Amino acid sequence: MPGETPRRPYNSERRREAAHRNRAAVLAACRELLFRDGFHATTIRAVAERAGVSAETIYKSFGGKPGMVKALWDITLAGDDEPVAMADRPQMREVLRTTDPVAKFLLYAAFVRGLNERVAALFALLTQAGPDVGEVLATAEQERLTGVTAFVTHLEETGALRPDADPAHVVDAVWALAGPQLFTQLTAGRGWPAATYEEWLANTLTATLLPLPSREG
Repeated sequence: MPGETPRRPYNSERRREAAHRNRAAVLAACRELLFRDGFHATTIRAVAERAGVSAETIYKSFGGKPGMVKALWDITLAGDDEPVAMADRPQMREVLRTTDPVAKFLLYAAFVRGLNERVAALFALLTQAGPDVGEVLATAEQERLTGVTAFVTHLEETGALRPDADPAHVVDAVWALAGPQLFTQLTAGRGWPAATYEEWLANTLTATLLPLPSREG
């Protein structure tokens, strides 16, 4: 109507950028407080105050403390907050398209090392928090099992498994060998450099999973 002030157009891009900034601030604050004060002392209110947002914003974005901690786990594991599945990331795609099995295991071991280096400290912190984080860790482990299962299926389909190998047993073995528990035991517990763990994992996978060389004569 004449005389009315024109409404400013809705800017969805600006809104998305603000939401992204808030999310980053919340997760950074969550990480800082978790490592400073521990899981139980890190409350939604404390994170909100540290991040400069409202508690309501955190509840709307993450659904509560478990969702916030799981989001922190995800970005720590991946190394960023991009909405790209681990299987679709460049390093894993290189693993899958490499045809030489020995080279494939070398690349996979490097991929696993990177994941564990990023997440090991957070894993150790959360495992000390007791049953309150059980759902977060259980979900993370189920996601990891899904990824390992897909990798072993790929190995079976490309002939990179011994003919007598039981794929279900192989999944369990790779899941155990590549997990943050064993990585932490060997590096923090036994003092292995991460590079030593990577080499050991590649050698172990190669020795136990690849078909044995045929003997002629």
